Amino acid sequence: MAEVKSPMAGTIFELIAAVGDAVEEGDELVILESMKMEIPVEAPGDGTVAEIHIAQGDQVQEGDLLVTIGD
Repeated sequence: MAEVKSPMAGTIFELIAAVGDAVEEGDELVILESMKMEIPVEAPGDGTVAEIHIAQGDQVQEGDLLVTIGD
């Protein structure tokens, strides 16, 4: 299991991945908006999206858990 955490504080602008989606390393999972910039959050490795811990519009802090990826 891989935990994908927020690289910085911001707002969840867009959810790209859904539970059950197969992802590869580098695939965009979430778009985070911070300081009027859109920052893609990418999968750290191959796997399947097991859980999404946030919703569009949520405020997150650096280090908050966004997505869990299973094997």
